[in-house]
Amino acid sequence: MARKNTTARVVKRRSNMMWGGRYKIGPAEIMERINASIGFDRRLYAQDIAGSLAHCDMLVAQGILTAKDGRAIRRGLLKVRDEIESGRFKFSTKLEDIHMNVEARLAELIGPVAGRLHTARSRNDQVALDVRLWVRDTIDRLEPMLRDLQAALIDRAEEYAGTIMPGFTHLQTAQPITFGHHLLAYVEMVGRDRGRLADCRVRLNESPLGAAALAGSPHPIDPRKTAKALGFDRPMANSLDAVSDRDYVVEFIAAASLSAVHLSRLAEEIVIWCSAPFRFIALSDAFTTGSSIMPQKRNPDAAELTRAKTGRIMGAFVALCTVLKGLPLTYQKDMQEDKEPLFDAADSWELGIAAMTGMVRDLKANPVRMRAVAAADYSVATDLADWLVREVGLPFRQAHHVTGTLVAKAAEKGIDLDALSLAEMRAVEPRIDRGVYRVITVEASVKARKGLGGTAPANVARAVKEARRRFLGRSR
Repeated sequence: MARKNTTARVVKRRSNMMWGGRYKIGPAEIMERINASIGFDRRLYAQDIAGSLAHCDMLVAQGILTAKDGRAIRRGLLKVRDEIESGRFKFSTKLEDIHMNVEARLAELIGPVAGRLHTARSRNDQVALDVRLWVRDTIDRLEPMLRDLQAALIDRAEEYAGTIMPGFTHLQTAQPITFGHHLLAYVEMVGRDRGRLADCRVRLNESPLGAAALAGSPHPIDPRKTAKALGFDRPMANSLDAVSDRDYVVEFIAAASLSAVHLSRLAEEIVIWCSAPFRFIALSDAFTTGSSIMPQKRNPDAAELTRAKTGRIMGAFVALCTVLKGLPLTYQKDMQEDKEPLFDAADSWELGIAAMTGMVRDLKANPVRMRAVAAADYSVATDLADWLVREVGLPFRQAHHVTGTLVAKAAEKGIDLDALSLAEMRAVEPRIDRGVYRVITVEASVKARKGLGGTAPANVARAVKEARRRFLGRSR
């Protein structure tokens, strides 16, 4: 009961506590609703308290706070953190945001000395710090998840290094490739995703604390001390930039958007590969669902939902850029709208990475079906043209024409290229000999692609080892 009464008094006094004597009455109900952010920014509590602890230690070190007050504030902040983490903390929309909710509870716990914590600090640099810390923490959580996705792809690439499948252009059968080679393409994409996250982390790793509202503080603070305590490389060089910069949020969501595009492309392929006309792979019950009316169905819903999350993530990028595009320096309340797109994009991206990693580890290839489709539709035609250039000495354009004529002849008879007789081939180009049959099988086609970056099984095996070294830092 004591806490309830105290909280009621704090909330009742909020206009004085937050805005001072300038405001004599509280805001309208609709103003409270549009202004409050505690419904979503409560997830910044750990970063907010970490920032406050570092700020408190700096104030004590600089003689702005007494050691006694510093100990009381530190003890109170740790108590608040414990209450939040244990679920006992009561959040109030009337206190607007995570900063004021924490400060109000701190005042309940330790009394008026709690007000000294806000010396040389504004909610402007406080929220800039909290969001920066949150994005950094999120990067540190997601980066290993992307690495795990790479590890899953590399493992499957090794398993299917020699498994022949059709390579497509325009979703039409083009040339035979290996499934391992196909999967390694996504390893490269995810590697770039990790690189973008690392770049984002480097650029965001500066502390805005000390900028106060926008102009800095007249108190003898030490921003370098708080920056170091919080793991930043340095304090930000310009106080106006410190409170108004949200580049790192946009950059994070941009990195998430491009990574989500990569996840979506692989998800789309999984959906296609699982379909009855393809039957290249199968997913287990763990990553599929059934139909409420058709008992035979096995739907790749995890892949479809991963594909769909891309829209939310890219939407967050557009939403935040739209919020920021017309804002003058420095802080504007519009910036409160950075958090919901940020949180939603991060949550959606994390779920997509986890789902895709699970699907990659779960999928089972159908090598017989893959090879059958790879061998169909004259996918070795280019190998025939290349042989004519290499062995007969034809210019490629002429070799292309000869090959097209032979493909038409085989299609007319409903047979594969290697089923044409030597006589039938020589009727089109007299210099063709029996050596042509050594190159116009799918096995010969993929084996021949042994140049750097090619699909030959031996290449894939080497590329797997190199990918483990480059991306995972190990040989196995």
